[in-house]
Amino acid sequence: MTVLSWPDIKTNATRFAADYASVRNERAEAQTFWNDFFQIFGIERRRVAVYEKTVLKLNKKTPGFMDLFWPGVLLVEHKSAGQKLELAETQANDYFVNLKDGEHPRYIVVCDFQNFWLKDLDAGTEVRFKLAELPARIALFGFLAGRQSASVRADDPINDKAVRKLSRLHGALQADGFKGHPLQLLLVRLLFCLFADKTGLFEPAGKFTDLIENGTREDGSDLGPVLNQLFDELDTSIELRQKAVPTWFLDYPYVNGQLFKEKVRTPSFNAVMRGLLLDCCHTDWSKISPAIFGSMFQHIIDGQATAAHDIRRELGAHYTSEENILKLIGPLFLDALKAEFLAVKSSQKKLFEFQKKLRGLRFLDPACGCGNFLVITYRELRLLELAVLRAVQGFGTRIADPFKAVMVDVDQFNGIEIEEFPALVAQVAMWLVDHQMNVQAGELLQQWLPRLPLNRSANIRIGNALEIDWADFCPPEHLNYILGNPPFIGKQNQKESQKEDMARVLAATDIHGGGVLDYVAAWYIKATQYLVGNRAAQADERRRLFADAAFAQAKQADFLNEPVDAGALIARKSIDDIFQLAEQQDEAARQKIGVAFVSTNSICQGEQVGVLWSWMLKEGMRVEFAHRTFSWSNDASGEAAVHCVIVGFGLAERVEKLPARRLFDYADVDGLPVESCVARLNPYLVDAPDVVLPNRRNPLCNVPPTIYGSKPADGGHLILSDDEYVALVEAHPEAKSLLRPLASAEEFLHNKMRWCLWLQGISPAQWAAIRAVKDRVEEVARFRAASTKAQTRELALTPALFAEIRQPTSKYILLPLHSSERRRFIPFGYCEPDVILHNSCSAIPDASLFHFGVLLSTMHNAWIRYTCGRLKSDYRYSASIVYNNFPWPSSDTNEPIGSDNKAYQAIEIGAQGVLDARAAHPGSSLAVLYDPTTMPPDLTRAHQLLDQAVDKAYGAKKGAFKTDANRVAFLFERYQVLADRISAEAKAQSETEDDDESGGSEA
Repeated sequence: MTVLSWPDIKTNATRFAADYASVRNERAEAQTFWNDFFQIFGIERRRVAVYEKTVLKLNKKTPGFMDLFWPGVLLVEHKSAGQKLELAETQANDYFVNLKDGEHPRYIVVCDFQNFWLKDLDAGTEVRFKLAELPARIALFGFLAGRQSASVRADDPINDKAVRKLSRLHGALQADGFKGHPLQLLLVRLLFCLFADKTGLFEPAGKFTDLIENGTREDGSDLGPVLNQLFDELDTSIELRQKAVPTWFLDYPYVNGQLFKEKVRTPSFNAVMRGLLLDCCHTDWSKISPAIFGSMFQHIIDGQATAAHDIRRELGAHYTSEENILKLIGPLFLDALKAEFLAVKSSQKKLFEFQKKLRGLRFLDPACGCGNFLVITYRELRLLELAVLRAVQGFGTRIADPFKAVMVDVDQFNGIEIEEFPALVAQVAMWLVDHQMNVQAGELLQQWLPRLPLNRSANIRIGNALEIDWADFCPPEHLNYILGNPPFIGKQNQKESQKEDMARVLAATDIHGGGVLDYVAAWYIKATQYLVGNRAAQADERRRLFADAAFAQAKQADFLNEPVDAGALIARKSIDDIFQLAEQQDEAARQKIGVAFVSTNSICQGEQVGVLWSWMLKEGMRVEFAHRTFSWSNDASGEAAVHCVIVGFGLAERVEKLPARRLFDYADVDGLPVESCVARLNPYLVDAPDVVLPNRRNPLCNVPPTIYGSKPADGGHLILSDDEYVALVEAHPEAKSLLRPLASAEEFLHNKMRWCLWLQGISPAQWAAIRAVKDRVEEVARFRAASTKAQTRELALTPALFAEIRQPTSKYILLPLHSSERRRFIPFGYCEPDVILHNSCSAIPDASLFHFGVLLSTMHNAWIRYTCGRLKSDYRYSASIVYNNFPWPSSDTNEPIGSDNKAYQAIEIGAQGVLDARAAHPGSSLAVLYDPTTMPPDLTRAHQLLDQAVDKAYGAKKGAFKTDANRVAFLFERYQVLADRISAEAKAQSETEDDDESGGSEA
């Protein structure tokens, strides 16, 4: 079949309109009319559509005959000139209702030779026009050849329907014993064919469906060999094909791209499997989103979901939504490119230069999965290129060769994926989106642009990205951006192989304490190493290569990226000069590269910041842009919400030249971001100095230290519920003196009551005399003796006591270590020393109302939100990170203000006001009082007054801090001053001690 250009098609449409200008009689001419109509596109009607197809009418009793029917595509009702087309339209609608599933066409046409009514059922539109207008309207019928761009949306139900159908075929073949690599390759090939069948890569549209439906036996016995022969033909260039090839395989294009090259064993089909494939064929694959389909399908074949379940909900955190991908690629490069396009669109010359720039960009996703990031990024580049071509046409410039006009291509994209199937899907997904964009380009340029054979491909490497040398795979001089969504796996959930990956990556660094890092940190480390490079090793390698001048002449271009007579250069310059030039070019290549990853927000909070980012900052990395915490698009049933950040970073030399850093913040983690431009961005994603908080043993300021609560390690036998307490005391009144109230975070926040046996300092004879108590102690001994930990087994020798005892001896402030992220304030509170502090809490003994007030303030709670670790999304209060690094309100000497200070006294008054407001609601737990929806007005007001006192103590005027970010930026500035002073004092002390030792030695 000849592939026709749009001008050819318009010429044919003009001739057709003239030929049928005077035709009127349906019975005599209708079928000839439609045969010739299909020939406008070079399509033989009989290959795709039938006349007089029988179908029951709406009443399901009377048979009707559709004038022309193309299953899944088109239904035509034709009338003689002068007959009412409204009746024809009613007829067509009657037929439509009782068609089989998969046969329902997208388009309905009613016609009387001189008038066309074209209805697009998917779009809900109808166009009416005269035969004479056909040449101008012919593009409306581009769907006949698969040449019409479809509306592709990730949320379109067609994606769900298609993946369910293909998954059923996958399940049937797998259950029959066809599995592993041959099955995966077959599915990817079928995916390409199904898409090609509906989008014009195979012409006419429906050619592949016709082969399966009419070219194979109903029992499926020959389907496997037919598919294999088709795959062979698709991998054979036209000039090398046999002339005796069966008719069914004629006119298929040469695909290439290595997709059909590998020979695998022939699958066997039965009637059911053939039916399942036909079911797939009857789906409109032109509307499939390559960005989501692969992820959905992989989720099913990995056994993580079934076709009977809600795939989107179960896909959850495994899929990066288009919305989140755009959040990353926008500030990484796309927004700047769009701005540049607007700046150059008035100059034709600059537009061509800009298009060349687009063609020169290179991307790497080192955890690409099914290619979501690559697909969306490629699509956006192509859309920008289309805008360029549209602007060029606006100058009246005729684009002579549309095939050369489109420059951006899939070979600009690289990916690494550890599993074979998603890597195969990623490869095909890039071709699919490429064709979707080619269809749009063809409509703009009035030329059909199928890029077959596939001469270029995305470079997808199957392997472990944490073992592969990224620079070897993608040399820095051939890369602009690293991006993606590496795996979300916390330190507690890593498999053994993933722990080995982490150990191997960390071994190449001087990072200390890397055991606390999430798995995603390995990609941050690898990206940093890529940008920094191993300069010493590179220099040694260059010296080795350049030691031989003859070898240098052969290899010079590799290092200098330009043709150079190495011998002449060496004659003029020293080898050191050549090394220096090569190193400068390598450095420039790495400096231009931007990196951005979607990550769990733990990467920028808590102890991980000090471990990872202190090293990254030392290596020269700086944060370029960021999205603060937002909720992952995760509707996975039974899954906790995943809170993410997006961090863009690069070498300081480049980032620090930027006029500003872009920061996207979320008032609601499920809401939309608000962008601001800031001067700096530190690893906590705050406009503040590049500092990281260390695990500090003692408070930065002169305030009371915290202590952890006591740990039972008792199997629950030393702890009693309120009912158990009552029962024990009623049976043994003498046991009352052995029992103390127990305060864990749960009891403290929810006004629950639990008790514990507190036998420290109690004579064994006293408690052993009570059988119920003795039994509990014996259970503790058995529990500890059975432990796998030696330290716990040793504690079986003292079963009457808590494993770790750290009970305050005076009134203390209780700090719950975990608290809901919904709360604006973590509800700290006072406890008496007879209340035993559980190890789910910390305490500050001997703390004043001043300390209590500052801890309860918005200032301190903002610090918590930005610096604490997280358990899922809940706050995890850490003494060593959060409390010990907190910069308290201080005097000019940077010491915390004293009790004689008015600000100190005002904070105490405010703190007491909060306690009084709590006391006014004796029936309400702290969990209720501090729930944002139930917090009483008087308590809210008390906190506002306390905040005013605390802010004033920091020297701020009323209303100076509009957001948490403002507060935390201010606190980091204060922290830097205090930390620098402490460091300077420590250094001075060390030098004094050295001088003393030196003097003593001389004496």
